[in-house]
Amino acid sequence: MCTTTIVWFRQDLRLDDHPALAAAARRGRVVPLFVWAPEEEGDWPPGAASRWWLHHSLHALAERLRARGLDLIVRRGPTPDTIRNVARAVGAGAVHWNRRYEPAIIARDQQLKKALREDGIEAESFNGSLLAEPWQVQTKEGTPYQVFTPFWKTCLSSGLGTALLETPSLEAADRQAPSLSIDELELLPRFDWASGMRTAWTPGEAGAVAALNRFLDEAAIHYKDGRDRPDHAWTSRLSPHLHWGEISIRRVWAAVDEQHAKARPALAESLRKFLSELGWREFAHHLLYHFPHTPRRPLREAYEAFPWRQNASDLQAWKRGRTGYPLVDAGMRELWATGWMHNRVRMVAASFLVKHLVIPWQLGAGWFWDTLVDADLANNTLGWQWTAGCGADAAPYFRIFNPIAQGERFDPEGAYVRRWVPELAALPAKHIHSPWTAPEAILKQANVRLGSTYPQPIVEHAFARSRALEALQGVTKG
Repeated sequence: MCTTTIVWFRQDLRLDDHPALAAAARRGRVVPLFVWAPEEEGDWPPGAASRWWLHHSLHALAERLRARGLDLIVRRGPTPDTIRNVARAVGAGAVHWNRRYEPAIIARDQQLKKALREDGIEAESFNGSLLAEPWQVQTKEGTPYQVFTPFWKTCLSSGLGTALLETPSLEAADRQAPSLSIDELELLPRFDWASGMRTAWTPGEAGAVAALNRFLDEAAIHYKDGRDRPDHAWTSRLSPHLHWGEISIRRVWAAVDEQHAKARPALAESLRKFLSELGWREFAHHLLYHFPHTPRRPLREAYEAFPWRQNASDLQAWKRGRTGYPLVDAGMRELWATGWMHNRVRMVAASFLVKHLVIPWQLGAGWFWDTLVDADLANNTLGWQWTAGCGADAAPYFRIFNPIAQGERFDPEGAYVRRWVPELAALPAKHIHSPWTAPEAILKQANVRLGSTYPQPIVEHAFARSRALEALQGVTKG
């Protein structure tokens, strides 16, 4: 008997290797549905950059479905009522979806599954986002991991190979339900500040596949030693595509693993390193699942008493890339322009906020959440708690990135700074990461007027380091 199944799309905006869709296609007719309900996301509704990406990714998904004879139904929430109404309209006997792992979403989905089953509708969720479910990996004592290396060793030893699911043949339902247009969700900004993102990204499944192929063809050979270089395109830039599920983590793993198996030693080492970085994504979701309080509160309880400063002007200078430290400012301006920042620079910029300025990491996490196209609650939380020293496997308290030294090491010719801080472009590499050290004649020749065309440092590095160490020592000894 051919049955009709609703496939509820969320952060899995693809047709390839889509467990919920594949299972629905095996059952019979498929009704694809997307429900916009940001009020159900708890403290973390999608930020402005995420909404921009979602708008374009939904259009790309709708086009792929239309090419296969299906229309994407788009509705506003509340989600439980919406899904039940659509199920009645189309005569669906089942609802399938791929799981998410944010605390508010887990609670909502559990309630939804119960309600659907009470209605006599089958409700089934699948793993479409991770290599291993968070509850599948645990220590010998049966507890969650808090250190990456043993976590990843356990993952690898337990096996991560899973058969990939090709895009299935799809049959449309006999009955249809009305739909909003994607544009009616009003995801795009009213004031168009997204031109830089349009230039930098191609949301959608095709864009994700192109990004993976570019990485394997051009950047992978450089990844092991070059992933920390923001002046080169030597990273994968897959993070937003993975977050929105435009390509599955299993598909990426399989493609990289296949290349690794036949690669020469230098490339094999780079690919092995990249696979371990995918492991950090798994670790982030493992931590969020087991410690759901961490998006707002530190994992290490001692840090609840950290003596943070509340300084609105310093926070604003950091957000706008006006700290007077070129590498930090370049990163923050890249973020504002493109919705993305190179990972090495993310660490430096985050460290500057929490350790140089002693401003709460939660404020930085909130800014990244609103401005990143790859804003992911698990990854964002892990990154900020790692930098602040208050999370799992965190940076030791005495690790305080020197933004000058980091720039000189990872942007040695200043190409990254010149791109994003063009008012410093004429400075020689010797001074571009610390323009206040340049002789007056060189500043004049480069048309740099400190305090006018480019700010003086808002805090002196040695003083900031000393202040942070004193505060951090007090917490760690307490």
